[in-house]
This record gives sequence, C-alpha cells and structure tokens, in this order.
Amino acid sequence: MQASATLFSQITSGLFPSEFSRLLQKHPASKPPRGITEYDHFLALCFGQLTYRESLRDIVACLNSKPHLLYHLGFRGNITRTNLAYANKNRDWRLFQGVAQLLMRRAANLYREDGPGVAVPGLVFALDSSMISLALNLFPWAHYVRSGQAAVKLHLMLSLKGNLPAWAVITGNKIGDMRMLDEIPIHPGAHYIMDRGYMDFVRLYRLHRAGGFFVVRCKKPVSFKTVERKGVEKRDGIRCDQIVKLKSSWSEKSYPELMRRIRSWDSETKKEVVLLTNNFFSTPVVIAQLYKKRWQVELFFKWIKQHLRLRAFYGRSENSVRCQIWSAICAYLLVAILKKRIGLEKSLNQILQVTSVGVFDQTPANIVFTEGPEIKTSTDNETQKQTLFEFNML
Repeated sequence: MQASATLFSQITSGLFPSEFSRLLQKHPASKPPRGITEYDHFLALCFGQLTYRESLRDIVACLNSKPHLLYHLGFRGNITRTNLAYANKNRDWRLFQGVAQLLMRRAANLYREDGPGVAVPGLVFALDSSMISLALNLFPWAHYVRSGQAAVKLHLMLSLKGNLPAWAVITGNKIGDMRMLDEIPIHPGAHYIMDRGYMDFVRLYRLHRAGGFFVVRCKKPVSFKTVERKGVEKRDGIRCDQIVKLKSSWSEKSYPELMRRIRSWDSETKKEVVLLTNNFFSTPVVIAQLYKKRWQVELFFKWIKQHLRLRAFYGRSENSVRCQIWSAICAYLLVAILKKRIGLEKSLNQILQVTSVGVFDQTPANIVFTEGPEIKTSTDNETQKQTLFEFNML
C-alpha cells in the first residue's frame, strides 16, 4: 500500500510549486543558486518555523536525519548549512513577501464565510505595528537612535474573518504608523480599526473618499464643533454620541466633512475611550465593540512571537532577517489553510505542537490531528488498588 504524503508536505500543499515559479520570474535571483533552489530555501525556512529549530545547523541536522524522506518533503537539492546561509544572504526577500501575499489571498477566500464577530456588513480589518527586537551588536544596521537598541518594524492589517493577515510590510524602526495609511489596500465598505497612532486627518479623509470606514481612537487635544447630540443608553457604557466637525481652519481643510464622536467607558480596563468614525449607521455600542476587536491584532503579534521563530534569527544580514519574518507569516498562513481545508477543530497552537514532533509522519493530516480516545481518570485509583491487591496475593 502506498504511504500518504508527509505531514510537512500536506501543510505546504497550500502553495503550488507552479505558483512559486511564477513568483520567481517576477523576483529573479541576483546570483545563481548554490546547490539549493529557491523553493528548497523556502521549504527549509518553513520547516524551521514549524519545528522550532534554533539555527540553520539544527534545520540541516533534522532534515538529514531522514534522508530517505527528503524527496517526500518536497526537497530536491542538497541541504547544507553553507547553502542555506548563502541563500539567506543573497536571495531576494521580496520573493517570500510575494508568497505571503498569495497565501493571504488564498486564506481570505477560504475564510470568507466566517463572521468578524461584530454586527457590521463587509470586511473588518485591525491595523497595527509591532517592533521585532534585535541584538544591537549583531545587527548594527537596525540601530534605533532614540532607544539605543536595534529592531525592525512589522506593520500588519489583520482580517477579523479568521484572524488572518490581509496585508503586511516590514520597515525600519523609524517609519511612523500613520504613513502606512498611504500603503494599505482600501476595500470599499470595509471597516478599518486603528489606535491613535494612525490619527491623521488628511489620510483618514483619503480613506473616507475611497469608500472605507474607519474607527480610530482620538488623540488629545482635538477641538470639535458639535453639530448634533444623540441620546444614549449609559448602561451600555456609552457616555456620548455626537456628530462633530473639526474646529480649526487647518484641521477643517484636512477633513472638511462631518464625523461621529463616541465616548465609551471600558468596564474591563476602567478607562474612558474617545472614538472617531465616519460610520453613521451603526449603533454606538457596535462601534465600541469594533474598537475592542482591535485587540486581536495585538494577540496575533504576541502569538507569532511566542510560537514561531522571531526571537532568534538564522542570519545577521537584513535580507536574512526579512526572509525569516516572511517565512514565519507564510508558515502561519499554510497551517491556517490546512486547518480550513480539512475542517480541523484544533487551535493553531495545537496543530503546531503536533506538527513539531510529527512533521515526518506519512499519515493523512485529518487522522494525525484527530484526538484519541479519552482516558477515564476517575477509575485510576480503583485500578491501582486492584493491581496492588493482586500483587499482594502472589
């Protein structure tokens, strides 16, 4: 009987080699391959992410421990530490960015029937950024003058349909968050949830003109003229719901139309939050709930830093760091795609834990991730007493 594909190849089947080849034509290598193809390089980095390998030497040691399965994993070249180090330094990281963007679109199609968890039509995105810390003595090119440390910045737009990345970019640590409003894709009718670091009225007005809805936390101080006051139910935590217009002449030129200002009390954090939005049709409670959903992108950053390889890096060059960050996003998306395709009930964390020890298994994924029969712990004491009784009778 022919064995099934390895668990690793079932996960990476979310990306077709032909698609990777087309992306490679758009981002050709500046230097010829050195014993390892671009696809092998991508698979090796994903392998390191899924199995928590700490270095290139660890990746090579694990792969070479099963040489007869390398072909079934998808590798075709000679996997050595030198070849991987050379590829990390010289292969264009934009190729991995293109792969991540392709996987984002595929995952979005699979999760399009999932709800965002808030009663609003259309898509809902949470936008934020996170610093990925680096060692200054090893990565001097990422020096951050203000803090005296080294870091790169991951800007990400998370879709609340499945909590999946919908757009991402890696920049230097000096790039401000509000500048990303010039880069994000705008879907007419979609909601964009942001913290106060993104409050720039010129850019928010551009998003408004493009048909998008924003919910952003208001900075202080901002002067408004109140046009209309609406009645609210304070038992829902809403303190005020107003239609406002910017007061100063410069601000009025930046955003000349009306906005909605909602002041909400968060019972969990015991803080008052002032929100600005161009959504005039949803209730203030829904707007407040939308802003709370912004926390999902914070949880995403925390999750990938804890469960994927983003604390220790396989190389010291900027290209190597970017390749590893994009491979982490790709690994996350590949697991999410597999989870949806075969209808797994397990969480992504559980899937990664099983994958890390069973990556070479040649068993269908739906069987690998199926929980075994539960062991009844209530009768453990009775079994132990019975065993001791039988032993004493001998």
